[in-house]
Amino acid sequence: MAIEKVGVVGAGQMGNGIAHVFALSGYDVLLTDISQDALDAGRETITHNLDRQIHRGTITEADRDTALGRIETTLTLTDLGPTDLIIEAATERETVKTAIFEDLLPHLKPETILTSNTSSISITRLASRTDRPEKFMGFHFMNPVPVMQLVELIRGIATDKPTFDTLHGLVETLGKTASTSEDFPAFIVNRILMPMINEAIYTLYEGVGSVRSIDTSLKLGANHPMGPLELADFIGLDTCLAIMNVLHDGLADTKYRPCPLLTKYVEAGWLGRKTKRGFYDYSGEEPVPTR
Repeated sequence: MAIEKVGVVGAGQMGNGIAHVFALSGYDVLLTDISQDALDAGRETITHNLDRQIHRGTITEADRDTALGRIETTLTLTDLGPTDLIIEAATERETVKTAIFEDLLPHLKPETILTSNTSSISITRLASRTDRPEKFMGFHFMNPVPVMQLVELIRGIATDKPTFDTLHGLVETLGKTASTSEDFPAFIVNRILMPMINEAIYTLYEGVGSVRSIDTSLKLGANHPMGPLELADFIGLDTCLAIMNVLHDGLADTKYRPCPLLTKYVEAGWLGRKTKRGFYDYSGEEPVPTR
């Protein structure tokens, strides 16, 4: 299965990063979103991150210009029909993802591979709503995509070997490393990471420690590059809550119950860095704990 042109659905934090790494690795990319503002912001982020790579000496200005020239944008989802591979990177809601695939199906080539960047939703279930479950996989990049080296590959129950082999080889061409996960809620990384973040929020909720002390303890006591609450803000508290709900619902174990404080922050619209407020307030020059 030869992959030359890649369609990316969603120009947000994950989608623009995926478009970035594919374009830089020599693939033509067609990026779509529901608003021109989102597409413009995504392209601006890609340009900014490519410039950062230039300053670090990992790419040249010519590399940046060539990569940007490989990225086209469109507001029309069905324009992605002629691509060889589609990576859905929309919001972490199953109804949204299912609707995207249903809209795409009549316009796809028979050989087009469909993938989702979902961090927790059943690949088998998503694939079953398409006309090609054997050509459907989970293709889970880590955030931020241009920096993080891992890609989780998740086979649905019907995924065939040629599809898996194609995507595994594709990861290598991106200069990244693949890990293979079975199709269980939250896969590997988030099955382990999100309960840790949730427990850190419980630790705050129960008054065991402050935001600052919890993050400092894990950074210096466990050698983590970011504290769990800082990381939750970076990921997005709405995403953290969605993944915990998938774990709780899918595994029916009370140890995955989302902390009430996490739910309260999401209800308040305090979603982390993207809203300038979460466990930290990001409105000033330096983040300040909100509790």
